[in-house]
Amino acid sequence: MIQLQKYTWLIDTIRRAGKISFEEISERWERNKDLSDYRPLSRATFNRWKDAIFIQFGIIISCQRAGGYLYYIENLEDIDEDNLKKWMLDSFAVGNLIGENLSLKDRILVNQVPSARDYLAALLEAMKENRTVTITYCAFGKTKSYTFCIEPYCVKLFENRWYVLAHNVQYDDIRIYGLDRIEDLKVEDRTFKLPKDFSASDFFSSYYGIVTNMNINPERIVIRAYKDHIPYINSLPLHHSQKLLEDNGEYADFELYLVPTYDFVMRLLHVGAMIEVVSPVSLRKTMKGWISDMYNLYKND
Repeated sequence: MIQLQKYTWLIDTIRRAGKISFEEISERWERNKDLSDYRPLSRATFNRWKDAIFIQFGIIISCQRAGGYLYYIENLEDIDEDNLKKWMLDSFAVGNLIGENLSLKDRILVNQVPSARDYLAALLEAMKENRTVTITYCAFGKTKSYTFCIEPYCVKLFENRWYVLAHNVQYDDIRIYGLDRIEDLKVEDRTFKLPKDFSASDFFSSYYGIVTNMNINPERIVIRAYKDHIPYINSLPLHHSQKLLEDNGEYADFELYLVPTYDFVMRLLHVGAMIEVVSPVSLRKTMKGWISDMYNLYKND
């Protein structure tokens, strides 16, 4: 892990600088006491890391000779277009940044992702070799655990929880399992064949989060964000299909194309009266039902 941290530190240092000399890279490295122990970065080590970064991440660190031998990332667009690579590098960069500022530990607050610790590594190892996994699982709302075999297709992080999308061998069905509900996990020797046409991004493309329903088709949804919430929904879209239809300053209408699943409805309710569903009528009625139930909880106060 420490070597990966060094690589991501170098990538992030060059990304943030745009163009930077080796001397400045070495000086910044020397100031990072947790990784460098106050030792300068040698040219030979820098060249080894540069080669390893290309092999491991496909990131090309090039040198602009004119103007003072400045290093830069040649294929930045490859990072921006690869969501996983960008997320991973950004996560490591933030981790490195916090590591440099541990004296502020009482003033830096983070959310925990407890479900990642115990079983994520084992699942990823199983996915690499397409090995089946036996899990003991207790779903929320259930009092009894069940042990069964799954074929892990992909993992997804959503709202501080990790999930695995898998083929349940017993029921011959594709299902989602929360890693924080797994009580035991064993990687088996038996392998499986991942369907040739399976794409994790395509599978979830019509959904907001991890709740799926193959029996419901995606549909055009128009939501109206009122004045104070417009910049929030603009800067962090609810879904990749989100498009701005109109913004008159007082409100803005956005179009989305997805399946209106339970978690999407919960997300809309999360912001209360700052968002209104314009269409379809069926989703407005669903929202109205939830709002009515909420009102009934408080109407006697």
